[in-house]
Formats: sequence, structure tokens, C-alpha cells
Amino acid sequence: MPTSTIDTTDPLTDPSTDPTAQPATRRSDFARLSEQIKDAGLMRRRPFYYCVRMALVAMAFAVGWFAFVAVGDSWWTLAVGAFLAVVFGQVALVAHDVGHRQVFRRRRASALMGRLTANLGIGMGYGWWQDKHSRHHANPNHEELDPDVAPDILVWSQAQARTATGRLPRMLGRVQAYLFFPLLTLEGFNLHVSGVRALADRSLKQRRIEGTLLIAHFALYLAALFLVLSPGKAVVFLVVHQCLFGVYLGAIFAPNHKGMPTLTGTDRPDFLRRQVLTSRNVSGNWFMDVVLGGLNYQIEHHLFPSMPSPNLRKAQLLVRHYCEALDVAYLQTSLVASYGQALRSLHQAGRPLRQGSL
Repeated sequence: MPTSTIDTTDPLTDPSTDPTAQPATRRSDFARLSEQIKDAGLMRRRPFYYCVRMALVAMAFAVGWFAFVAVGDSWWTLAVGAFLAVVFGQVALVAHDVGHRQVFRRRRASALMGRLTANLGIGMGYGWWQDKHSRHHANPNHEELDPDVAPDILVWSQAQARTATGRLPRMLGRVQAYLFFPLLTLEGFNLHVSGVRALADRSLKQRRIEGTLLIAHFALYLAALFLVLSPGKAVVFLVVHQCLFGVYLGAIFAPNHKGMPTLTGTDRPDFLRRQVLTSRNVSGNWFMDVVLGGLNYQIEHHLFPSMPSPNLRKAQLLVRHYCEALDVAYLQTSLVASYGQALRSLHQAGRPLRQGSL
């Protein structure tokens, strides 16, 4: 698996330099929008905001583990596990913003903080995630290029269903809409396994550091569980904590692109349309901003991934009006409606499997 070193040409941080975009349209549409955004000061970093946010997340992380020890060998510790699942999700959101260079200007500081929060903090391989997420940002919802819609256990379009060869996707695909949220309980485990598997790739930068921090996380995590809890409670805590962590992460990313149009082959609109037409915003107040970490402004985030997340709400007004002027479809729904759209799309994608047309 190739690594994704963040630099000024990486779509994770500066997608406007994507060399595969159609130059004429991108320059005339995206460049004008980008100029408005920069003139409004929305690309400026927000150090005070991130200092406060990271301090609060770190405090919640410490409080969670203190409560874990204080409650001790009791079934009430499962409530602490639920709280820590949310905290782990918030740590992942911080790592996400760090990876997009929203927090630090320098690459080295971003990489260091990213590995500390992701690898050591929650056991997620930062290098593996960075590569995967970069490819997603460059080609959102492209069935051959976006790893987030690659057919695996689930299929994301009827074309993928018709060409499915594995026994598991052929079996699960018939009812995948009903299984989507239950399967999210495995997402936390999947993040851990994927990060560890990526260590076998010799091209992964800072592989030893990544591996050391992952091993340290797993060692400290399991030691805490089995030193404080009885073996049975420790296993139950691990399952509850990791499953809820996975569901929370899935609840964050599912509204963003699932159920939106997918692209195939050489179907590659210009940069602005490629990002807007495949993304969906979620409406809500400041609480929604906290819960989803700013990713409820998915359209703006995909257009300007290095924009600090607290600026996305202000950018939304400019982007939405700009898209309306260009007659580019801009979709925003409630959180519940976004889940409904995603599930209906999954159900439609599995139709060939239900009809036995393979």
C-alpha cells in the first residue's frame, strides 16, 4: 500500500492542485470560489479554538479512564465504556483535522500529533488512514478510485452487485441495508486490524514509530482492562467499547457520501462538481457541529479540506450561494434523512442480488 505524505500537492490538504481535474472548468469555477473564501479569511488557522478543543478532548479522555479505575470491577463500568467510545470518536476527529493540516502549518508537527492521537490514543494507524483518506478526497464516490466505495462486504451500486464474486457480498448484499448499522459495530475492530496490517508494507513511512505506538496502545489498553476488571468483565467491556466506537464513527461518515451519485471509469467532472455532487451536508446547530466534528459540512470540507472546521459554517453560505448561481445541485438534509437516503441507496444497490440476475 503506498503511503500518503502530506504536502502542498496532496488532495488531503490542497485538492485545488489536483492535476487530473479539468483545468478550464476548475480555474473558472473553483478558482473564483476559492478567491472568495480566502478574501473572507476563512482559510486562516484557528489556534485558540484548537487549543481549547484538544484540551477538552484530552480532559475527557483522562476523566474517562479515571472513572474506569474508580468504578472498578463492576458492571457499571460498561457505562464508562460507552462514554469512552464517544471520547475515542472525538479523538479520531481531532486526528482527522490534524491530518488535513487544519491545526499545524508544518508537516512534521502534523504528523507527530497525528500519530500520537491516532496510533497511541485510539489504536488507529495514522499512515494507513492518511493514504486511504487522501485517495477518497481525490476521487469521492468513484467506484474504481475511492477506497470508501470499493466493493467488499457491501456493494455500493447495482453494477458492483452484478459483478460481485465473493460469497459474503453475494449473500449479505440482498439485505445489506438492514445490516449496515449492525455491521458498523465491527468498524472499530476493522480500524485496528487495518492499521496493524499496514505495518507489513515496507513503503509505509515511519513504520517503526507507527508500529511502536500501536503496540503501546494495545498493551496499555489491554493491561488496564485485565488489571482492573475480572477476565469476563474485561472481555465484555472491550466488546461494548469497541462496538460503540465503531457505531459512532459510522454514524459520522455515513451521512457524508453514502447514497450520493457514484462515478465510474473516465466519468470525472471538474474539481468543484466532483466534490459537490458526491457530497451531502447535514443541517443542525452547534451541537451537531460538535457531534460530527464539522463533517456535517461535508461539501465545504471536500472543497477546502485544510479549512479549520469552525470556519466551515461560515463558508457554507458562500458555497451554497455560489453553487446556486452555477446551477450545481447542493444537497443538505437532516441527520435522520441522510441515514434514510443512505439505506435506500444500499437497498437499491442490492437489487440484482435479490433478483438473482447474476
